[in-house]
Amino acid sequence: MASANPSSAAIPPPSDAVLRRAIGASAIGNAVEWFDYGIYAYGTVYIANALFPENSTNAVLFTLIGFALSFLIRPLGGIFWGPLGDRIGRKRVLAMTIILMASATFLVGLLPTYASIGIAAPILLYILRIIQGFSTGGEYGGAATLMAEDAPDPRRGLFRRFLQVGTLAGFNGGALLMLGLITTLGDDTMNSWGWRVPFLVAGPLGLVGMYLRSKMEDTPVFRELEQ
Repeated sequence: MASANPSSAAIPPPSDAVLRRAIGASAIGNAVEWFDYGIYAYGTVYIANALFPENSTNAVLFTLIGFALSFLIRPLGGIFWGPLGDRIGRKRVLAMTIILMASATFLVGLLPTYASIGIAAPILLYILRIIQGFSTGGEYGGAATLMAEDAPDPRRGLFRRFLQVGTLAGFNGGALLMLGLITTLGDDTMNSWGWRVPFLVAGPLGLVGMYLRSKMEDTPVFRELEQ
């Protein structure tokens, strides 16, 4: 005969307010992640002009390699952050990943140009892209796990869809911001400093996400295992 688990009985399911905070905090992490991809993709030419040699015919290609690096490193991030979340909780891991993601994106906007520091400019870009991809590797999996563990069975699919809402909102928001600046400022200003603005916006977005995640609670499943 199966016996009742006293620890699970002592931990009530999350309230609707807790669930709403979990949805918002999870979705904004995905939004920050894909905001970066949106602005990088639509600003590739300007990044290439600023951070790679002016006369290089492959500057755009080298810039796109930086775009690909973040995807290539994501599995390693998942391998690292997933087990860590099992040990210390989803809340702590998601707080760390969003800060790393937002910080890496923000710092791209502060990189000195190739004309200023030479080959160090693209090297620093690649390093930041690797950091961004590594942190992103734990972001989606951690957020999806948190939502699955928090959501009640009848609404688990309903709640999980908000992760994709955050993904599309972030990518489209980043793309629209970059396109709006291109239209408003023109090529000369974009090549000078305009391309940096969307990357700098990631800093405040990361702080908002960090605040929301500080208000989260770890899932009942994790707290039960912890006990």
